[in-house]
Amino acid sequence: MTVRQNLGDLLNEIRYRGDSVVITKSGKPVAALIDIELFERLCTLDEEYRCFRGELAQAFSNVPPEKGKTVIDEAVRTARGQG
Repeated sequence: MTVRQNLGDLLNEIRYRGDSVVITKSGKPVAALIDIELFERLCTLDEEYRCFRGELAQAFSNVPPEKGKTVIDEAVRTARGQG
């Protein structure tokens, strides 16, 4: 199905059925059409993630990278029951 010829139908599928559509070019995915509510949730999550990353970076700015990596690796092993 081509987007240019079927945009109206695709938008209806997305809006009323909650579908999402991956758009390909030369067989490779290049974009997606998704419901606006999902898009807004993704934008909110992205913003929250960026803020969280900034807060973490600030909180651990005085920790040397190797020390941080060691602590993270230990926490991962513990969480996986290997520590």
